[in-house]
Amino acid sequence: MVVSPQKKPSHEVVIIGGGFGGLYAAKALANTNVNVTLIDKRNFHLFQPLLYQVATGTLSPADISAPLRSVFSKSKNTKVLLGEVNNIDPKAQKVIMGDEIIPYDTLIVATGANHSYFGKDNWREFAPGLKTVEDAIEMRRRIFSAFEGAEKETDPVKSRAFLTFVLVGGGPTGVELAGAIAELAYKTLQEDFRNINTSETRVLLLQGGDRILPHIAPELSQAAAAALQKLGVVIHTNTRVTNIENDIVTFKQDGELIEIASKTILWAAGVQGSALGRILAERTDVECDHAGRVIVEPNLTIKGYKNIFVIGDLANFSHQNGKPLPGVAPVAKQQGEYVGGLIQLRLQGHTLPEFHYTDVGSLAMIGQNLAVVDLGFIKLTGFLAWVFWLVIHIYFLIEFDTKLVVVIQWAWNYITRNRRSRLITGKEAFLDPQPVNSSNNSQTTEKKQAVKL
Repeated sequence: MVVSPQKKPSHEVVIIGGGFGGLYAAKALANTNVNVTLIDKRNFHLFQPLLYQVATGTLSPADISAPLRSVFSKSKNTKVLLGEVNNIDPKAQKVIMGDEIIPYDTLIVATGANHSYFGKDNWREFAPGLKTVEDAIEMRRRIFSAFEGAEKETDPVKSRAFLTFVLVGGGPTGVELAGAIAELAYKTLQEDFRNINTSETRVLLLQGGDRILPHIAPELSQAAAAALQKLGVVIHTNTRVTNIENDIVTFKQDGELIEIASKTILWAAGVQGSALGRILAERTDVECDHAGRVIVEPNLTIKGYKNIFVIGDLANFSHQNGKPLPGVAPVAKQQGEYVGGLIQLRLQGHTLPEFHYTDVGSLAMIGQNLAVVDLGFIKLTGFLAWVFWLVIHIYFLIEFDTKLVVVIQWAWNYITRNRRSRLITGKEAFLDPQPVNSSNNSQTTEKKQAVKL
């Protein structure tokens, strides 16, 4: 009698997080001889670089999202689970998702980063950040409610607070939000209101360093600043925010404390690694940096565990130039593809050289027809940079129908300068959620502002 050899059990790969890192790792492993389980607390992949366009009414959330089950519907070895992992047991090789225990042979943690308020978490209530669809909808609610509040307000001091927008952080998110809000106020909404002149809106961008967009070439940073100022944005560099409370943002500049009364304060200044980074640190010998990112080995594994990878915004990969790689989509994409390929080669008894990030450049949208692009070998500003920005972002969108919708929407916005997604949803629209300080304090604030603004 011939005994058939027993089939070797499949290799179980568990991926936590459906952002760019987790998504491209799963795509690299699609239809291979491993079993892939992709876990995310959302049932969709979100294209975060375009969240600011949801926040400012250009696009709707569905335009920049792709259902994970749809993305992997033809990948028969990939299973998608909706849920949140709250613990990891590295020694037993299990992840815990509520009451469910999921075993793994290889684990990929790609849960990204959250907002960081640098120890001032009470500011979160007054200055929301932009990481999720809910964040974008809340930000959109605040932005458009501010104009509605100004339309109804008869007190000129309070009306001025409604029409003052303060953005904390001069990185890509802060710059793109500032430009989009300025275009809203000075172009899109100019004929929509009867009691206010939206051109009297003030958009202030606060940056801790000596220039905005510090990650790109200085000449492009200067070009971006000039473009924003031409749109009407007031930029304050070398500032340090000291307090945000009751519709007042206080910051220090040149040794002077300045208070600004604003109904809409938006946060784009810092990030910290997700909670799973700290859980991994507690369960293993791995260390996290000051921002909560997991320090990884040259092949993106963690110290002491060759079968656990950490990628994307949660990873501190400093092996290339001594500094952590930036938390941008191309980094996560390349890391996901690298890990997916490495896992396949390992099962065949081979390996790959250590991970090396190929910098594809940096770019930021300033406004319609305005952008800056730094590709290293070439630097672009103005209209050409704007076209390049559009092409790159369309390329990175996941599904064809999403790309088509976004192209049509952008074309329509370009022709009409209209924004169809200017919806105030979520909580009851706040028209005066927290009173601006008393008239005496408001007058004092205005005097302080007059010195600087």
